Amino acid sequence: MNLNLIHNIYFIGIGGIGMSALARYFKTIGKEVAGYDRTPSEITDNLCDLGISIHFEDVVSKIPENFLNKEQTLVVYTPAVPKAHSELQYFNNNRFEVCKRSEVLGMITENTFCLAVAGTHGKTTTSSILTHLLNESGQQVTGFLGGIAENYDSNLVMSGNEYTVVEADEFDRSFLQLSPDVACITSMDADHLDIYGEAASLHDSFIEFTQRIKPGGTLFVRSGLPLEGITYGIEDDSDYCIKNIKVKNGTYVFDVETPNDGVVCGVQFNQPGQHNLLNGLVAFAMAVKIGSPTDRLVKALSTFKGVKRRFSYQIKRDDLVFIDDYAHHPTEIDAVHQAVREMYPEKKVLAIFQPHLFSRTRDFIDDFASSLSQFDEIMLLDIYPAREEPITGVTSSWLLERIKNDEKSLVSKDELIAKVLASNAHVILTLGAGDIGVEVESIKKALLN
Repeated sequence: MNLNLIHNIYFIGIGGIGMSALARYFKTIGKEVAGYDRTPSEITDNLCDLGISIHFEDVVSKIPENFLNKEQTLVVYTPAVPKAHSELQYFNNNRFEVCKRSEVLGMITENTFCLAVAGTHGKTTTSSILTHLLNESGQQVTGFLGGIAENYDSNLVMSGNEYTVVEADEFDRSFLQLSPDVACITSMDADHLDIYGEAASLHDSFIEFTQRIKPGGTLFVRSGLPLEGITYGIEDDSDYCIKNIKVKNGTYVFDVETPNDGVVCGVQFNQPGQHNLLNGLVAFAMAVKIGSPTDRLVKALSTFKGVKRRFSYQIKRDDLVFIDDYAHHPTEIDAVHQAVREMYPEKKVLAIFQPHLFSRTRDFIDDFASSLSQFDEIMLLDIYPAREEPITGVTSSWLLERIKNDEKSLVSKDELIAKVLASNAHVILTLGAGDIGVEVESIKKALLN
């Protein structure tokens, strides 16, 4: 398909973080854009401010008339949209050009130099850092991000189209639509077993992704992963390696050993946690690979502000800290715990967690219990179902029973603020990929009053 010949782009699920970045992109390059989403949100509000028509009822008659011209309209949908969706069925039955988001991303990137970030954790932060590094070092880049980058207050960064930065998403095997020039793999922990069935199938999918890298391309691999590529790590013998880490006023200061440029000393990075150090390191390595000047990359690393809902400080005072994070997998929760303990040793930490998906809770129940037990106090919200129907016996109460922690409770959203205010924790965390983020502003206001 030649996207240049398409005039109208219609999105089903336009409020999703990845879908909305594509919608912004097409609107920016002059296409007519409209779409459906289930509920209004800050994202859909922002899209409407750009002149994009959005409705929230699954009714074919709500589709703008000019988007019913199938010769000029491309329909984009996310796998989270059920097959019984009326609008999706209408477009399929009438033989419109209907594509998944990942297919469209593959079309956009195929004629550019594509840098892809893959891995079960770290994709959004790494791709946001990489986009920022390229942008700040003078490269002409378009970054499609899975979160809102604080530096740009957007999930789309456009300073040109010589390079594209994308998240190579393993969910639904979407990353197999890409053919990157440079790629990295940050992690390969078991996840999405509702799609893959078993960890071995997920592993095989990552292997298949590496085979899609263009001839002569480059793969960066986190040290310890069972893959061949340029390695990166911390205090080991990786090709790109962070050494001599110090923490000064909440900022990491370290040296980077490189395979070709010697040792880069005194690098500063403000994102807490060794998982974020690794994210920053591989973004740095990928940017070096395409020829970005090292001195400008070092400066750019020090100015990266982070991604919303990725260890996002809401309150940062001597007597009280409130952090919001997207962590929804045991490995991600462990990473947040490591970062919090490093930054706030010996402080009492309350973690408020909303499990995401019944299947993920079931598949990793013992790992979730172990990860959450590390915090001093735990509050659990009910499981956020997203695309799933309930599974008998899989509840937050079941998870709570397995957590080995004296201070633990199951809370409803209605009683959440009162419970938080009654806690004597110094550090408060909200964790999860569901709609717990909607509660953050209310919690913040209550804590500040």
